[in-house]
Amino acid sequence: MSKKTILSGITPSGRLHYGNYFGAMKQHLDFIEKGDAFYFIANYHALTSLRDADKLREYTIDVAIDYLALGLDPEKCTFFAQSDVPQVNELAWMLGTLCPVSLMEKGVAYKDKVAQGLAPNIGLFTYPVLQAADILIYHSDVVPVGADQKQNLEFSRDLAQKFNNTFNGDHLRIPEPFIVEDVAVVPGIDGRKMSKSYNNHIFIFDRGKDLKKKVMSIVTDATPLEDPKDPSKCNVFALIKLFAEKSKTEEIAQKYREGGFGYGHAKKELLELVTDYFAEACEKRAYFEARKDTVLDILKAGGEKARLRAEQVMEPVRQATGIIRTH
Repeated sequence: MSKKTILSGITPSGRLHYGNYFGAMKQHLDFIEKGDAFYFIANYHALTSLRDADKLREYTIDVAIDYLALGLDPEKCTFFAQSDVPQVNELAWMLGTLCPVSLMEKGVAYKDKVAQGLAPNIGLFTYPVLQAADILIYHSDVVPVGADQKQNLEFSRDLAQKFNNTFNGDHLRIPEPFIVEDVAVVPGIDGRKMSKSYNNHIFIFDRGKDLKKKVMSIVTDATPLEDPKDPSKCNVFALIKLFAEKSKTEEIAQKYREGGFGYGHAKKELLELVTDYFAEACEKRAYFEARKDTVLDILKAGGEKARLRAEQVMEPVRQATGIIRTH
């Protein structure tokens, strides 16, 4: 039996932070061994909010470097840039011609992003259609998502079923929802969910003075040093739990409860844990940062594999819809 195709992507909207890592990237790396993984850098999606060509190029390469530094093995998955697969936009247009406006009007992610201050544009509004094409163009079986992305996956299933019903056949595979239940909600420096929108993030590869400044500025309450503290109510401890082994987490939690352990002590523990956790990745990142041509070659090879799969899906779709090409 062939492996199931696993699909996921990440938008290159800036440097990646702890929320990106624990919310998506770590799961991507874990899933590589569980199927035929297709991981892409969603640079077309980035255009809904990013208007700087140099920045988009920079962020795209940076995301690739970050994944490789964190342990992604391009020999074990298909790793590529979305823009290297033109078939995805071709399929997105076809799906868009079948997509009711009312379906997009239900989009929670669109409403959230506009509420956060993003300009409401057609690309942002129809984002789920392009996302559906991303998923369907490779005959994806499994799409691991957090609960906040469940609706967009349902949109993909709805559009695939509508396409198949309209054109009388099983042209597009219906992806299975796989909700990653243990996705961590990573607190930012101010206690809210870590996000660049809130400017409360710590970048994965922050080091030295930058890292120390951010860790030491994490918001805590005013409980005196000598008093016992509840670790479950502390933003610093919430981050410690992400980086520490279970035994270390329990040891630090006990220090909180005993008293005499201040938030400054906790922040120093976190600083040490973070530094150790990403030490090897930092070395790898420096290696790839100095070899950007190698990174581009990896993306190019992944793009060739992705286009081959996409074309295998797209040609029968063209036949079904009556689209002809003379070349």
